[in-house]
Amino acid sequence: MDIERKIDLVCRPPIEEVITREDLKEIFQNYGHPRHYIGFEISGKVHIGSGLMTTLKIRDFMEAGVKPTIWLADYHAWINGKLGGDLPKIQEVAEGYFKHAFVSLGLTEDKVDYKLASKVYDEDFWKTVLDISRNTTIARVLRTVTIMGRKETEATSAASIVYPAMQAADIAKLDIQIAHAGMDQRKVHMLAREVFPKIGKKKFAAVHGHLLPGLQGPGRMDAAVTSSGSPVPDKEDVQIEAKMSKSKPSSAIFIHDTEDEVKSKISKAYCPEKTIDGNPMIEYAEFICMRGKPLKIERPAKFGGDVEFATVGELKTTYSEGKLHPMDLKNAVAKELITLLKPSRDYFAQHKEYLEQINEVTITR
Repeated sequence: MDIERKIDLVCRPPIEEVITREDLKEIFQNYGHPRHYIGFEISGKVHIGSGLMTTLKIRDFMEAGVKPTIWLADYHAWINGKLGGDLPKIQEVAEGYFKHAFVSLGLTEDKVDYKLASKVYDEDFWKTVLDISRNTTIARVLRTVTIMGRKETEATSAASIVYPAMQAADIAKLDIQIAHAGMDQRKVHMLAREVFPKIGKKKFAAVHGHLLPGLQGPGRMDAAVTSSGSPVPDKEDVQIEAKMSKSKPSSAIFIHDTEDEVKSKISKAYCPEKTIDGNPMIEYAEFICMRGKPLKIERPAKFGGDVEFATVGELKTTYSEGKLHPMDLKNAVAKELITLLKPSRDYFAQHKEYLEQINEVTITR
């Protein structure tokens, strides 16, 4: 496979931003199998945004010859008060339920390297954390704490100041060439790219993916974008406001939801007629259901009969013209998601002990 094809696979949606394509080209010229990582706080049930969409993207990386790592960020979750701030429980869930969520979707341990952060941290890592901290400012770090899903002005523990430096140091410790995350994490990647040349760490490329919206629709995002006279927030901040959240079960489809649960949640989802922007059903179709395949709409002949959309563009045009009813779109998306999530449902039906781990804990934001 030629380098341009590999780069195209890395940049394929849901990736929205690559910093930079030139860096990616240099990486593929120098590494036959570049190392990649994506990190996750251990913070609750895995939904289709963090689980299914990430899995589909990691398959692109693997096709391009990239060696992926899923980083189980237990200390980060602990600092951020996830799972009640119970570190032993966070670590149990990380290596149990959370890892097996991705295994259930086909990312088995022979394909992906799973690492628990606290098992990797050593004296060299903590020295790098301090070195990064020495080469930035408190003000810069405070602007970056939004990667934790919190506002700069929100009351957080003093440990939160260490969080961005730790996340940047993860990249250096793993010696990876491609850092992969959602748009909500780009600020820490920018911090790392700024600081690494000053402390003798290797350059890396950063790829940032779209954040899948919750079932409830745009919510505060809409107000933030359209309010007269209000400043338009950074792109990643806009997405954070409306993204799917495991702490709001009604906003999320979990990868092991039953068929009836998926249908019920989708039936109640925000999906206004003729509206494309901020419509979660359009986004689920675009970023999950129609990845490399058409979307088939099944409906009675009196309502136009069955129709198949080969491209997302065709779907958006038809929907915006009012030629496709919201319920028909919802039914098609639900059917595709049920099919895609079947391996996970089956896996957890056979490994109920992992679901029991996560059902026992308190989920926080």
